[in-house]
Amino acid sequence: MEFIDLPASTAARGTVRLPGSKSISNRVLLLAALAKGTTIVRALLDSDDTRVMLDALRALGVGVARVSDSDDYEITGVGGAFPVAGFPVKRAELFLGNAGTAFRSLTAACALSGGEYVLKGVARMHERPIGDLVDALRTLGARIDYLGEAGFPPLKIHPAEIAGDTTEVRGNVSSQFLTGLLMALPLRQRNTTIEVVGELISKPYIGITLAMLRRFGVDIARDGWQRFGVPAAARYRSPGEIWVEGDASSASYFLAAGAIGGGPVRVEGVGRDSVQGDVHFADALAQMGAQIDMGPNWIEASAPRNGRLKAIDLDCNAIPDAAMTLAVAALFADGTTTLRNIASWRVKETDRIAAMAVELRKVGATVEEGADFIRIAPPESLTPNAVIDTYDDHRMAMCLSLVSLGGVPVRINDPACVNKTFPTYFRIFAGIAQ
Repeated sequence: MEFIDLPASTAARGTVRLPGSKSISNRVLLLAALAKGTTIVRALLDSDDTRVMLDALRALGVGVARVSDSDDYEITGVGGAFPVAGFPVKRAELFLGNAGTAFRSLTAACALSGGEYVLKGVARMHERPIGDLVDALRTLGARIDYLGEAGFPPLKIHPAEIAGDTTEVRGNVSSQFLTGLLMALPLRQRNTTIEVVGELISKPYIGITLAMLRRFGVDIARDGWQRFGVPAAARYRSPGEIWVEGDASSASYFLAAGAIGGGPVRVEGVGRDSVQGDVHFADALAQMGAQIDMGPNWIEASAPRNGRLKAIDLDCNAIPDAAMTLAVAALFADGTTTLRNIASWRVKETDRIAAMAVELRKVGATVEEGADFIRIAPPESLTPNAVIDTYDDHRMAMCLSLVSLGGVPVRINDPACVNKTFPTYFRIFAGIAQ
């Protein structure tokens, strides 16, 4: 197995320019593909997840061209349903790796585009639930078969039939289901209502979706977070050019490094004006005592004035990805930290509650886990030379690299898993670790 050994560090300082947001990148790519007109997407994230989306769009008949050797792409929109070739029925087979943002949104878009489609991914993707999205689409006339276990990918999609104009989706499994529906429903060209059953988790991610829809000319009517209306007249129009913000979830590792290792550490690409909910990770760090400063496009973190973070008890529903970084920051806090309302961790790239508990215990923490919470009491001193397993989960690798800032060396197994969202992570982390 490949690994990377991180040396013991006791300080962190510097400035980091963030890669593009994964959440925004894949949303923008799909919307640009469905829109009328050509869109120049600036500063697109270069990662495994965006590559599978780009490959899928090409397979679906969308014009995709990289602009020289930059991170900019020219997307020639199709102005409606995908024009993939096939006779007498359009056909395509898509491999989407472990990219949830791509799999869920393309499931909805293909289901409403006419044609026969097979969507599949890696083994872990086939363990991630998709039944709520499929049920919601079937209510609207979609015809979708499970090729393996019911409720999970891979999927076979057939041309949809006309059915009802109201559907519902549970809100407490994954916000990506609602995102997929919202982005695909303009393809129906019918007034369509989505009702959310129960509490909607990860509301800020739906906020990103709604903001991106507006950039492409579609306004969604909503009643709080429980009911969303997509008008029959909704049509995507290219904005001509759109810039991808830096990734706020990725910012969390470097901000935490500043809070743990003294700082200051500044991240550039997200800030006060960001549409991403994970910028509020900085607020959580401030609750732990970190010094936070923020501008329109940057955030800076330093250690507490007394040098030591303090434990928090926090509802993390709005920042589920960034909350993983708080679990590691808890190792450096006085007291026991409890992170609540994180049931969605269990259906991500791995069961993140279980995985985090195992790995934090390796470095000496006392950890209690529940269905939707994790509680961490730090050790008196961190266990050196821990060998951290990453479960093919990019965020496990990046979060747990922060252990090395406690003055202990640490080995991270399978470091290449960070290619999913941040291929240069370990090089940039080494640049700020002192």
